[in-house]
This record gives sequence, structure tokens and C-alpha cells, in this order.
Amino acid sequence: MEILWVLMAVLLLGFVLLPFLRRRRGGIEQVPAGHPDAADPADYGFVRQEELDVRMPGPDQDLLDVLDLVQRTQDYKAASQLLAGTEREGEPRWQRVQAFAGAASLELQQRPGGVSDSPGGQWLRVWRAEQPKDAGGAAVHAEFLVQQAWRTSTPGTDEFRIIMEEAKAACGAAALLAPGDPIPYIVELSVARGLAYSQPEFEQLWLKILDRAPAHMGAHLAALHYWCEKWHGSRELAYGFAEAAAARAPHGSLLAAMPLFAVFEHLPEVNLVSGFYQSEVVTKAIHGALHAVHSARADDPMLAHVRHLLVFFLVRGERWAEAMNQLVHIDGHVGALPWTLSADPAAEFAVYRALAVAGYEANGGSPATLTQ
Repeated sequence: MEILWVLMAVLLLGFVLLPFLRRRRGGIEQVPAGHPDAADPADYGFVRQEELDVRMPGPDQDLLDVLDLVQRTQDYKAASQLLAGTEREGEPRWQRVQAFAGAASLELQQRPGGVSDSPGGQWLRVWRAEQPKDAGGAAVHAEFLVQQAWRTSTPGTDEFRIIMEEAKAACGAAALLAPGDPIPYIVELSVARGLAYSQPEFEQLWLKILDRAPAHMGAHLAALHYWCEKWHGSRELAYGFAEAAAARAPHGSLLAAMPLFAVFEHLPEVNLVSGFYQSEVVTKAIHGALHAVHSARADDPMLAHVRHLLVFFLVRGERWAEAMNQLVHIDGHVGALPWTLSADPAAEFAVYRALAVAGYEANGGSPATLTQ
């Protein structure tokens, strides 16, 4: 009889806690709008999960064309030309440097090389050997080393430190080739996090970026990681950094969305607070990001980054119509937070998209009522 009472108590506890154990960093356990299969995202013109592009947050056809050419021919020249023609202080150059470095790093991971074949990413080595004064190639090489450190070794180990020290030297070399270019210093922000720069050292690095590109959203996102509680700062320092960036953001700048990224970086692994995603701090950050999105230029290359994160929070907050309004702008590309934290970014995005559609339709929405 005692065992029966224990089993009944466990069952009752499960019913009480289940609505609150809805969040892990990797995905949703349960939502009130029903099963995600209750509605079909294809009815809204959304692309199939297997067709989602995991490389970038939004379209950049010039980059895609060049990436395809470089990887198909193993000739770096098109990449060099694209970077040379990309504005030095703008967001696209940083995204393209990351994309080329990431492509080379993934190639090397997939084809480490051996007796009978050359390693993947050989085109980057040739680029550096043939064009040692090319600032674009130097920046890509520095970012490649950073990505290699995070991808192939563990922070705190000798191997990690050796690669990061090499990356730091590569950042210095790239900076000498282009004194006004903020990219080498933005790459070094990740080095600073990995090598645990002191706060005064980090602030000196940050001032170099502010001198060159004070409103660079990508740089602010990279710097935010350093100030987070899980690295070398605290929740208060990260929030302060993000709020200061938002306060000084010029009209139309997406820096106003920085507090939402700070909230995301400090989400608990398990949320036991009912209505957390409707809380004041989250709601305020969402509203700031929505205002930034509505005020930004339609062609702002960082716009997709903010929209992707908004989808995450709006779905979590059961704000289905607003989530759908963001999805129509970004569907097709998933190379952004929070999806890139998942082992399968396309699958993670597809779950949230399906939940948004299900919640939207459960509240009377349909393809005919969705604002494009």
C-alpha cells in the first residue's frame, strides 16, 4: 500500500512540474498550442527542412557563388577578389571572412589528408603562400585558426592555447597589412575570450575596434561573449555592456537589440519559473529588438541575426503571430543563433517554425491572414 501511495505522489508531482520543465538549451519539450505536426509549414511557402541553408543567417548570393567556385576548383582567387571589393568597415566583410574560414575549417575536418590526397582547405594555405600581403587572406587565416581552436581542442588545454597563440599572432600580422581594418581586432575578440585576457587588456582591444567601426554589430556580439558570466564577466557586466550599446545606438542601428542577446546568453539550463518568457526583463528586451528590426534598413546584413533570435523568444513567449512575421523574412537560412548551437541547426529551426505555425493557426491564423 505504501508503494502505491509513493507511485501516486510521483505521478502527481509529474503533472505539477511538467508545464514548467519546458525548456532546455537544446529544444522544447512541450507547448500549449499542440503538437507541431498539427499544421503544415509548407502551406506558408516555407522551404523543406532538408533544403534549409545552414551556412548563413540570410542570403548573400555573391558569397555563395564564390564559395561554390572556390570549393569546386580549390582556387582562392575569387575569394580574394570578393573580399577586396567588400567595404572594410561593414558587416558583410566580417561575415564573409567567417564564412571562408569556416569553409576551410570544415573541409580540413572532413578531409584531414593523407598519403594519397591533400588536406581540405588547401586553397587557404596556397592563398597565404602566394599572396602573403593580401589583407583579406590574412584575416581569413586568423579566423580559420580561431575556429580550429574551438572546433578541435578544449579550452584550457595546451593544444588549445598553442592554436590560440598562433591565431593571436595571425591577428597582429593581419592588422599590420590593413591599419584601418577592424576585422583583425574583431577576430582577436575570440582569442581574448579563449586566452582569458584581463579586463584592462580586453578593453584596450575593444577601443581599437570602436575607433574603426563604433557601430559594428558583429563586433558587439563577439565582445558580449567575453563579458558573459560563463566566461570572464558576469550577468551584470554583460547586461551593462549590452544596454550601453543599445543606449548609444544611432537611429536605425540594430545595436538596440543587444539586450536580447545578453538575455539569451544567460538563460538558465532549466527554467522552473512559470511565465519566464513573459517576464519584464525578457519582454523589455524583445520590444527593444522589435523596435530595432522595424527601424533598420531592409538590406542591413545583421537584420537576419536579430530576426532569428526573435523567433526563438517569440515562440517561447507564445507570441505566435509576431513569430510568424519574423519567419517570413528569414525562412530558408538558419546559420545564426540560436540554431547553430544545436548539432542539427536545420532540425532545431524546423521545430520552432512548426510550433509557430501550430500556435498561429490554433489562434485563428491562416496563410491568408499572414502579413508578408
